[in-house]
Amino acid sequence: MKLKDIIEFLDEKIPPSLALDHDEVGFKGNYDLNEKIDSVMIYMDILPEDDLNYKNTLIVTHHPPLFVPKTPTYTIHSNWDIIDGGANDALAKTLKLEVADYFDNETNIGRICKTNMKFIELKKRILDNFKNVRIVNGMDNDKPLSNIGIVSGFGLKNPEYVLLAKNRNIDILISGDLTQETAILAMNLGITLIDLNHHESEIPGLYALGDVLRELKINIGIVDKKPIQMIK
Repeated sequence: MKLKDIIEFLDEKIPPSLALDHDEVGFKGNYDLNEKIDSVMIYMDILPEDDLNYKNTLIVTHHPPLFVPKTPTYTIHSNWDIIDGGANDALAKTLKLEVADYFDNETNIGRICKTNMKFIELKKRILDNFKNVRIVNGMDNDKPLSNIGIVSGFGLKNPEYVLLAKNRNIDILISGDLTQETAILAMNLGITLIDLNHHESEIPGLYALGDVLRELKINIGIVDKKPIQMIK
């Protein structure tokens, strides 16, 4: 299969036009669109040490590279966060949450999930799937929940998202990239934040992206390299 055929497939499934303004999606460099591709490797982030100038291989990244890879490299970023069935829906599916609405209706980033479970049930689902979880403004285990907000990746570094969670009557906002500023803001607003960390909250979406590419019937590999290591 030629590189251009794979890109046409991806652009139809996950249109670049959905991406946020100024987001880097698509090719990082100039590549031969007629190159024959036998396999696709999917990375969250590609580093120079990963760029081995593979032959007949396409690299798909979620985050835009900070260099121009020799191997053909194509980025699917905020368009994958936004599209139905993408990264945010994959996170909801992992947590067995039923999506009811978009979290940010201006961009369609994030999801709101309706529930009638208690906090202890949600906590178990989270800890069954994620490690090194942090919480701000924890609640009683028996507290019933109504609205859970999820934003894969960067949601907890954005004070505007914490304010939006308050305005949309969210009980808990689940995402990554917690900061001191947003933690204090959440405590003032009475919002509970759960930080899965950026990378881990997007991993379900990386595997869901692999499922999309498997429709091409070529070799698909997913490389899960954790950029931040815990000290033991």
